[in-house]
Amino acid sequence: MALPPRQRPGAWVPLVLLLLAGPATCAASPADDGAGPGGRGPRGRARGDAGADEAVPRHDSSYGTFAGEFYDLRYLSEEGYPFPTAPPVDPFAKIKVDDCGKTKGCFRYGKPGCNAETCDYFLSYRMIGADVEFELSADTDGWVAVGFSSDKKMGGDDVMACVHDDNGRVRIQHFYNVGQWAKEIQRNPARDEEGVFENNRVTCRFKRPVNVPRDETIVDLHLSWYYLFAWGPAIQGSITRHDIDSPPTSERVVSIYKYEDIFMPSAAYQTFSSPFCLLLIVALTFYLLMGTP
Repeated sequence: MALPPRQRPGAWVPLVLLLLAGPATCAASPADDGAGPGGRGPRGRARGDAGADEAVPRHDSSYGTFAGEFYDLRYLSEEGYPFPTAPPVDPFAKIKVDDCGKTKGCFRYGKPGCNAETCDYFLSYRMIGADVEFELSADTDGWVAVGFSSDKKMGGDDVMACVHDDNGRVRIQHFYNVGQWAKEIQRNPARDEEGVFENNRVTCRFKRPVNVPRDETIVDLHLSWYYLFAWGPAIQGSITRHDIDSPPTSERVVSIYKYEDIFMPSAAYQTFSSPFCLLLIVALTFYLLMGTP
């Protein structure tokens, strides 16, 4: 006696094989695999039709191929890296001296006509909102600093220094002068700091608030102060004695609200710039040209 169709043992085999095969080996539909004379072959291609492959595109329906193509399109750049490279860091913007005396105040110490890249020492300042932006540069591989003083002498001064450390970085530090010794203060009012060491010069830029809470080691910049200029070597990122025995200072108190372009000749040029020396040079030249009687 024949069993009903639902009890036939071989009826489950095609279904089990289909489930085990998964989507990667699913059979084509009858419309794709027609049989018999005149029927159409796999993927709807007419038997004997050589150009049907071009008319009907073929697609691999496997999940692995789809995932690989999606990953390539979504995550890989043209160079083949899985993630985009980080944007380049903006280089240190060079200090502009054309703005000196116009939109910022400047002090230059060195050879006449020098700029921020050739002066022995250079400083600029300008107001930006509630901050003062300072730019410092000096011919040194150690540190460059500016001090705010009630007189022209070291001692009891608020000092901001840009220090070149052993790792090649330029850090902005805050100091307080105790006599001839600079003590680092942890409370640092500097922000938006940036610095660079190039061509044997330390150059930096930072901002500092105009008004600060009352503190012995931090002065209010809305008041006028004498500016002390100094630079020198550093040992393992720590400042040492300045390069010259008597660092230059501003001739008068400086107001951050008044932009001036002040040049101070270095010691090498101060001697020949005095009126007496000029007169002596003229007399000596005249004597050599006229000869002895």
